[in-house]
Amino acid sequence: MMERPNSSPNARSPIYNERPTWLDLAHRKLDEAVFAAYGWEATLSDDETLSRLLALNQQRAAAETLA
Repeated sequence: MMERPNSSPNARSPIYNERPTWLDLAHRKLDEAVFAAYGWEATLSDDETLSRLLALNQQRAAAETLA
């Protein structure tokens, strides 16, 4: 297979090297919308968010088992 010119990691688009501001803002808005949908405060740590999601998943799995 022939290697493409400028295929080194340094020749990649800047989006791979640093997150553009517009993308960071979009992620933030999405995070806020998801927290609001769950009725959670938007200041939860990643660990607390994962803990709550795991608890919800376990509750739903248990409910499916009983159904």
